[in-house]
Amino acid sequence: MKTALITGITGQDGSYLAELLLEKDYQVYGIMRRKSVTDYGNVEHIKDKIHFIYADMTDVISLINAMRISQADEVYNLAAQSFVGTSWEQPIATAEIDAIGVTNMLEAIRTVKPEARFYQASTSEMFGLVQAIPQKETTPFYPRSPYGVAKLYGHWITVNYRESYDLYACSGILFNHESERRGKEFVTRKITDAVARIKLGVQDHLELGNMDSKRDWGHSKDYVKAMWLMLQQDVPDDYVIATNETRTVREFVEIAFSHVGITVEWSGTGVNEIGVDKETGKTVVSINENFFRPAEVEILLGDATKAETALGWKREIPFSSLVERMVTNDLKLVEQEIKVGNL
Repeated sequence: MKTALITGITGQDGSYLAELLLEKDYQVYGIMRRKSVTDYGNVEHIKDKIHFIYADMTDVISLINAMRISQADEVYNLAAQSFVGTSWEQPIATAEIDAIGVTNMLEAIRTVKPEARFYQASTSEMFGLVQAIPQKETTPFYPRSPYGVAKLYGHWITVNYRESYDLYACSGILFNHESERRGKEFVTRKITDAVARIKLGVQDHLELGNMDSKRDWGHSKDYVKAMWLMLQQDVPDDYVIATNETRTVREFVEIAFSHVGITVEWSGTGVNEIGVDKETGKTVVSINENFFRPAEVEILLGDATKAETALGWKREIPFSSLVERMVTNDLKLVEQEIKVGNL
């Protein structure tokens, strides 16, 4: 039986990865930060199958202890301050977790069990002001946020430990991946939650920022399979994981509303643009300039040819299904809130 240690296990990716590894008969350990009230997040339904260890990415001693307890064969570092917008408000905390935290985890592995295999969650945000379209493993990086900068450090320190200490360490440069378990602070879940509330009459309209931002969106459940595949290869390497398709925020909004029977028609430009329910004439989308980033990332489009060829990885959930799954799930959640009187 293999043993895996997952940081960030209560998040979206951590929960899907834990499910995948349990299906493959792994013994799964998960790192949690100690809080006054224990919050299992997205692994509440499988918490009895996971061994939890209290540790913190900013405390290398606690990570060394986690490695000693778990004796993990595979370590998946998914812990991060992962909300891009927050990284401008908390740049130091973002760097401590997303950059130095990676070094702490690598040091813990090197100290306790250097033969363990390590996966680092890198991100398409490292490409930022893109230098080529599409982006692949050899495309130069140009991060446009404290989050992207911190993640770039984490990416390169992983490469450095692989080359310096001969560790099996690799990075997955994952493009945007969403799911029903995504936090509501992320634009995709903000959209699907709002669509559900507007449909059920408990919210008036949705406010967004840059509607023309283009992203390469996939489903987290598909992407965690790529993480696992990376650690099963003979030689460690880095891979772009993406759908090879790009969509605007506007397209995401249109599909989400369409799923609940609302056709959105657009009028105006820039901050004056609005989306109107074609049937009722009611404004359901408006622009709030406060949601624009200080430095915008206009387009991300990944080329996953290397992963598809070398790992045999492929995406199974198409974009439209991703959006529809999220909306359907949020409809159920909002209906439950209405039923118990929380709205």
